[in-house]
Amino acid sequence: MANVKVRRLLLVALGGTVGTAARLGLSLALPDGGGFPVAVLLANIVGAFLIGVLAARLPAAADLRLLLGTGVLGGFTTYSAFMTGTLALWTQAPLLAFAYAAGSLVLGLAAAALGLRLGRPRARRAA
Repeated sequence: MANVKVRRLLLVALGGTVGTAARLGLSLALPDGGGFPVAVLLANIVGAFLIGVLAARLPAAADLRLLLGTGVLGGFTTYSAFMTGTLALWTQAPLLAFAYAAGSLVLGLAAAALGLRLGRPRARRAA
C-alpha cells in the first residue's frame, strides 16, 4: 500500500515539474501585453479544457490521470499567477482587472465543460 502511495506521489511530482516548466515556457514565449497576463489566461483556459477531456476519458484513480491531470495540467494551470496578475492589473486598470478575473472564470468553466463534452466517448450508431 505504501508503494502505491509513493508511486502516485512521484507521478504527480513528475507531471507537475513538466507542467510548471511548460507554463514558464509559455510565459517566456508570450510576455504580458501591457501588463495584461496573456500567458496565464491562455494556460488556464487550455488547461481547463484538457482537464475536462481527461476527466471524461480516464477514471479518477488511473495513474495516467494523476500524471497528466493532477501533475502536468495542475502545474500548467495556476491560480496563484492568476491572482497575482489580477492584483497587478488592478493597480493600473481596475475595470480591466475585473473583466480579466471574471472572463478567466467564465472562459475556464466553459473550456472545462467543452472538454468534458468533447471528451466523452461517442455512442456507436447501429447500421
